[in-house]
Amino acid sequence: MSGTHRPPGRMLRVGGVPLHVLCEGSGPVCVLSPGLGMGWFDWDPVVPLLTPSRTVVRFDRPGLGYSAPATEPPTAAGEADRIAGVLDALGLAGPATVVGHSLAAFHAEAFARLHPERTAGVVLVDGSVEEDVRPLPARELRTAAARLRGRAVTGAGLPYALGPALRRFAVRTSSVRREDPAPAALVRRTYGTGRVARAVLMENARYLDVAAELERLRAAHGMPPAPVTVLAASPGTGSWLEQRRLRRQRGLAERLDARFEAVAPAGHLLMHDRPQAVAAAVLATPYVPPRPSRTASHG
Repeated sequence: MSGTHRPPGRMLRVGGVPLHVLCEGSGPVCVLSPGLGMGWFDWDPVVPLLTPSRTVVRFDRPGLGYSAPATEPPTAAGEADRIAGVLDALGLAGPATVVGHSLAAFHAEAFARLHPERTAGVVLVDGSVEEDVRPLPARELRTAAARLRGRAVTGAGLPYALGPALRRFAVRTSSVRREDPAPAALVRRTYGTGRVARAVLMENARYLDVAAELERLRAAHGMPPAPVTVLAASPGTGSWLEQRRLRRQRGLAERLDARFEAVAPAGHLLMHDRPQAVAAAVLATPYVPPRPSRTASHG
């Protein structure tokens, strides 16, 4: 970023990594986490609908947006703990509604399973679904290869030349609006960097590993008694691909004993196309007051 540009929010060290964090509004807490390679600003259409009655927390995962690069490759448990660490750094100890889009649905579900006492609700926004996923071989080799690709791409100057255009293309093809609401200057400052390109490549390389890890967490940790909502994007084309995606989302809802809602018309970037639906799902989560401190006096 340029030396004169100051991003909104603040930088907080979480798990040894400086993270870009925004905390806005007041009331019960909700955390918004975007999909693979996306940034805090992808929730901009949703946030104004929540801040009058919710404390809204957004952060960039390591390497993305304005956050520093990761020290370790992503894992489901690591990302769940990162969400908890962000809340701790902000001094928000009470239960939170965790909202995960696409890949981040894995992280939101992992948070609920690993931090049940801190979970007021879960909203999965067109979340990633992998059926019968198995751990892939040679994880460390694939991780090293992703790092090498990141260095090569950065060394060739490709993020600066192509990063913003690829971001625009991905957003336009994933939205029924066919436009990217993020300001062009912001997209250039973030997606034009090798740091973000390397983070995107690593998240993509470890995607199936995270999915397989979540399967293991499902076997070992139950979901807390908190409401879960699965929002599925429905572009309204009626194609076999759309029907397949909706079946998978319904299957996820059944597995999690969640409320299912198909939102139409909307593309995968549901928070861009139908922010009201996302906000309504968050606002429908009942308020869960913080548990009394164990050290509290009893008079």
